Amino acid sequence: MLKVAVLISGRGSNMKSLVNACQQEGFPAQIACVISNKPEAQGLVWAAEQGIPTAVVNHRDYGKDREAFEKALHAEITKHGVRLVCLAGFLRLLTPWFVTQWLDRLVNIHPSLLPAFPGLHVQQAAIDYGARFSGCTVHFVRSEMDHGPIIVQAAVPVLAHDTEDTLAARILEFEHKIYPQALRWIAEGRVNVHDEKCFIADVNAPPSTINPCS
Repeated sequence: MLKVAVLISGRGSNMKSLVNACQQEGFPAQIACVISNKPEAQGLVWAAEQGIPTAVVNHRDYGKDREAFEKALHAEITKHGVRLVCLAGFLRLLTPWFVTQWLDRLVNIHPSLLPAFPGLHVQQAAIDYGARFSGCTVHFVRSEMDHGPIIVQAAVPVLAHDTEDTLAARILEFEHKIYPQALRWIAEGRVNVHDEKCFIADVNAPPSTINPCS
């Protein structure tokens, strides 16, 4: 059973999808703790109601010393025997020190089809660019923001009438599907990283899709 820490900064909707998956019989991972850098994060209350240990490592307590904050965060994570860390709306850019400690054991989900549209407000960026598809990406974390070996992606159409909110909602539905899937594959030992690319054992790619359709 793979022990997992989930890091959040807000309501933790992706955290909830991971917890719900891990509560299913036969799922090969366990959420060992949920940690936030913000004491007011709504997801902490929900996680505690599920009986999951929670903690706050407040980045504000460390001023501008990012590495001191991350060492405290690392200490809290390791207390729970964790072997994988999942970022789920964790709004802190992690330093190379932390990324190195958890290399290929630190996973993030991003609401675009990386490497397209890293950063913030990515749904509006896709609309403004005229992209026909957007989506979400689960990837191993590297020091550069929103970079790292891609584990799984899901694509959704960008529609002519879309706003940032409607596109975000369509993408979020698939975030909640692919993050638990990626966690399952990792826990089953089916994910390998070679030359900064992920290889997943025993999976097939779906057929291509055209957008817009005639």
